[in-house]
Amino acid sequence: MQAFTQSRGDTTPDEIWLCEHAPVYTQGVAGRVEHLLDPHDIPVVQTNRGGQVTYHGPGQVVAYPLIDLRRLGIFVKEYVYRLEHCVLKTLESFDVTGHRVAGAPGIYVRLADPAGHAAIDPRPPRERLPAAEGPAFDGLGKIAALGIKVSRHCSYHGIALNVAMDLAPFGWINPCGYAGLETVDLATLRVYTDWATVAERLGDKLASHLSP
Repeated sequence: MQAFTQSRGDTTPDEIWLCEHAPVYTQGVAGRVEHLLDPHDIPVVQTNRGGQVTYHGPGQVVAYPLIDLRRLGIFVKEYVYRLEHCVLKTLESFDVTGHRVAGAPGIYVRLADPAGHAAIDPRPPRERLPAAEGPAFDGLGKIAALGIKVSRHCSYHGIALNVAMDLAPFGWINPCGYAGLETVDLATLRVYTDWATVAERLGDKLASHLSP
């Protein structure tokens, strides 16, 4: 991704890479070691994306949109909004309602009502109830993580959507820097599909929303 971004010119076509990783933890540039609780034998890779530590593994669709934002005519905030929107629409195609959480990039679902449309608390997690009164993500599970890098107006890194994974490795970290945050996949929500189907739907949404 870095080599592609560094070598591309004004006329280089954008690309979207869809892949499935072997088990690996990735740390963002601001990643704090205390959020990596016990990696077991899973490799830990330092990256230059934003955010804290997350896990990638089999059964997860990872999308790396390599987009010239200047050519598309948008800035980073709008780009992140579009990435999250594509995940929301992909989940919707499986009758799952995703939610944004202010100040916590990625997509979340209501564990007790994955198809429900009730609004969630709009305040950022760290502005909600003190820990003694209840966790900030009470009742929510994270189903998609987001971490990007923009260099010379061009994006890389991207998003990861959980389809049917071994979720245990998420319990060995504080996902995205939040202790106790539950991570889920579509299989947890009793949506039984395959990697290729989810990858195709997400890829189509990204291509549609990230084209000039």
